[in-house]
Amino acid sequence: MLVSQLKNADGSITVAAREDGQGARAVKNAASLHALAMEAADGGKSLKAVIEAHGYGEAVDLEKAYAEGRLVSPITHPDPAHLHLTGTGLTHLGSAATRDAMHKKTTEAAAETLTDSMKMFRMGLEGGKPKPGEKGVQPEWFYKGNGTQAVAPGGALTSPSFAEDGGEEPEMAGIYIISSRGVPFRLGFAVANEFSDHVTERVNYLWLAHSKLRQASFGPEIRIGAAPEDIRGFSRIVRDGKVLWEKPFLSGEANMSHTFANLEYHHFKYGLFRQPGEVHVHMFGTATLSFGDGIRTQEGDVFEIGADGFGLPLRNPLAIAKEEKFEIQQL
Repeated sequence: MLVSQLKNADGSITVAAREDGQGARAVKNAASLHALAMEAADGGKSLKAVIEAHGYGEAVDLEKAYAEGRLVSPITHPDPAHLHLTGTGLTHLGSAATRDAMHKKTTEAAAETLTDSMKMFRMGLEGGKPKPGEKGVQPEWFYKGNGTQAVAPGGALTSPSFAEDGGEEPEMAGIYIISSRGVPFRLGFAVANEFSDHVTERVNYLWLAHSKLRQASFGPEIRIGAAPEDIRGFSRIVRDGKVLWEKPFLSGEANMSHTFANLEYHHFKYGLFRQPGEVHVHMFGTATLSFGDGIRTQEGDVFEIGADGFGLPLRNPLAIAKEEKFEIQQL
């Protein structure tokens, strides 16, 4: 099942659901996907069962709503401060090469010397898929922001005026809600653009945290349930109506050095991330970057990311913010 959200003229939200390849219908008496998910988490039912119990209303034309700019992020929180955008890197079998090239030491070093990126990648290969009952190695982890940084499908991903770069990262994102008892529940997975500043990151890997404090987009639809073992997708950049760059991307555990369960454990092991009612959008990394192929994006470029079985593709144009002037005040 695929679920999405669109805004109505009066500001209310319609939750839409469909089976892949079929038309969407409005879910009856659903104020938001957040409300449905909390009902499921607190009631001990699956999200699909809760949606089916609510029943379906009129048909929804998702493509039309997309074109009209009425799609919103497939899950939101009434208070954006309680939605968290986070992620992990160096989790895919092909992810080390691009990162290693970005972080390569410029000093003369022994051939066998590994960069920190390669060391982290090797740790994942050796301990990222633990056996049941065992704890696996923890991954690289980063914070992107709260719900104020979540951009709706079709909306512009805005690069700050001080940024050195604004590049796409095509990824799968796990979507989670915390029950009233503080238990994390996974709704499913969605395509995501983990928008980042790769030039800043390349200067020094200790600037990774700075490079990740950027907006992100996910959706337009969430695939409820477990992710396929082998996920096949595409990532492209369109400039002036023509494809500038395109490449396939792979995800799913068959193409990863970590299991989803291991990555989830090392995120939710922190009590900070198990606060009742909060939403987590956790991005699981990628091995495909246009930046790695020497592409420099520019304002007006459109990022398009999609994957088989995950609904409509995610599209976002790139915008550049004007410089914000501010002054620290003394109280």
